[in-house]
Amino acid sequence: MNQDNILNLLGNIVGNDFASNKEEDLFIYSQDPGASPPRPVDYVVMPKSVDEVQKIVKLANKEGIPIVPMGGGLTLSGLVIPVEGGIVLDMKRMDNIIEINELSKYALIESGVTTGQLLSYLNENYPNLQPPVPDAPSAATIAGNVLIHGSGYLSQKYGDHGSMINGLEVVLPNGDICKLGSCSVSKYWFTRGPIPDLIGLFISSFGTLGIVTKLSVKLFYKPKFRDVVFGLATEYKDIPNILSKVTESGLAEDVLIGMQDKPDWMKGYIFVIVYVTGESQDEIDANTKVLKKIYRKTNARYMKTPPRIREIYMEKPIFAATAADFRKGGGFEYVGAFIPLENIPEAYAGGVKISKNHGIVPTIGSRLIGQTHTVMVFFSYSFNRADPEDMENAREALHETNLLALELGGIPWKAELAGQKLILEKMDPNYKKLFKSIRDTLDPNHIMNPGNWEVK
Repeated sequence: MNQDNILNLLGNIVGNDFASNKEEDLFIYSQDPGASPPRPVDYVVMPKSVDEVQKIVKLANKEGIPIVPMGGGLTLSGLVIPVEGGIVLDMKRMDNIIEINELSKYALIESGVTTGQLLSYLNENYPNLQPPVPDAPSAATIAGNVLIHGSGYLSQKYGDHGSMINGLEVVLPNGDICKLGSCSVSKYWFTRGPIPDLIGLFISSFGTLGIVTKLSVKLFYKPKFRDVVFGLATEYKDIPNILSKVTESGLAEDVLIGMQDKPDWMKGYIFVIVYVTGESQDEIDANTKVLKKIYRKTNARYMKTPPRIREIYMEKPIFAATAADFRKGGGFEYVGAFIPLENIPEAYAGGVKISKNHGIVPTIGSRLIGQTHTVMVFFSYSFNRADPEDMENAREALHETNLLALELGGIPWKAELAGQKLILEKMDPNYKKLFKSIRDTLDPNHIMNPGNWEVK
């Protein structure tokens, strides 16, 4: 079937205003803010309902057209740029907040709901509740974040954001609707057990197994007072002990660490950023005193926070990219990796070496996930998007950082195509065999984001 006929059929499903194959409309979908090369897109469609998603998937299956779901399009690593062309399914119109359950503390939302939208809605209507949000612009979608093992606000206490999913509604590659979690049995979307947990299949599978149209995420009580307590360290070797002692105190709501060589006053320091909460200012002050003592005992020291720095770090969400050294041309990329706490010193030292070897100002940050069960480390590389050599330089740094993460027993996070191949090379053969079997069963025509997680 020719392209115009396909476009007409897509327009019949979603409305002609929400389906396009025009070059000017497709341009933005052919690339992302990261260093991945742009690729051609054939169509973009913007469904409004799960029924429309079903019809699009069935059409794609019938015609053998690749299909890639997209939330906010902010992953940086090319996960929503079609490797083999086809349809980008832009989910932004599916933006309904369906239910807030105040007692069981969950939000039932459509997959186009953004972090900023949910935060604003809760602040206005349920001021005692708060959601997990990533260190990303408020245009990032809740679904996009949790479905890539996202981390950010509340990760230190409760784990990565993928673990905060209670339930999913998924359109499978054949067009069937499947509910996962308690919603498959109950009218309440309050938990993912105690039945076989299939939700994990759709986390970090990058849209290769289905399209999430609804999800339930946990909400949490919001304390009345919140503040940030900065510490300074100078030796990478001290990081594991500092983080261990901070989390053992039970006082931290969230923990960030990071270092960068620009501006000059930051060079040579590792910043330890601990969020504390309480029901009174007296409680905040008492918690701050305890943290000051912990800093002193772990070769760190307390830093009085300048008002502007405190204002930035008290924002929700924090946009992590504001810490990057942007070059002319506006490119920004990073490798995120889940790394064991004991190997964080080597990760920081290795990341600094890679940055300097490529002429990039070292910028490394981390979030603690689930206390000290893992650390998400991000190695940031800025580049000039108008300079192909500079972009290639950033890609080489990314590749070397992926290798570093794997050598240290870590796993690159939301890996780009090259990073996925490195992970698959190290992966247990039977794990790969099982994943391929599941994927071939669910998607025999191989239309769902082909090129990603390709097991040969």
